[in-house]
Amino acid sequence: MTGRKERADAVRNREAVLAAADKLFARHQSPGSVSMDEIAAAAGVGKGTLFRRFGDRTGLIRALADLHTAELRDAVENGPPPLGPATPPRERVAAILDALLRFKLDSRYLALALESPADGSPYRTTYYDWWHTVIRDLLERLPGDGHGDSGFTAHALLAATRADLVEHLAADGDTPDLISQRLAAFVAAVLSSSALPSPAPSASASGGAR
Repeated sequence: MTGRKERADAVRNREAVLAAADKLFARHQSPGSVSMDEIAAAAGVGKGTLFRRFGDRTGLIRALADLHTAELRDAVENGPPPLGPATPPRERVAAILDALLRFKLDSRYLALALESPADGSPYRTTYYDWWHTVIRDLLERLPGDGHGDSGFTAHALLAATRADLVEHLAADGDTPDLISQRLAAFVAAVLSSSALPSPAPSASASGGAR
């Protein structure tokens, strides 16, 4: 049984809302200053349509981010080097983080809105979890005697591409190429075999709580 096809007017409304939200987020330096009322008015739809379609402001922001990163995520999953699966893990981690940085530089205010959710932690989203899983899994494939604490290292590497840090550096006058070069140097240092942290011992291994 095939899924029900979306109505043409619903598709048009969705596209109009995403286009309007994209323009408004790009125009406002503070993502929180863009209201759902403004987005609905700019898209020419009722506010109720907006909430029925996206649930809330966070849902709209995530839909917009999915639209912007769809091509990048496909390149990571299925594309050629340096982002795709054929690339050695060390080089691929660096390339993916640089691509993520470039996305945030190109879409600074959307990235800020995405990573400043009103309903909880930015780390507990499917968006963040996807990137963290990709980086963690690649770290676990690094050659050598051990990959260290891959989960923590993935968090630390992704922290270097956080939208608020990118915005701070760009506002200070750092060029995209300079930020990219600094990120590459940081990633190379973290991925050196001597820099990878070891997993923390479990409570049972250290004798448990006293």
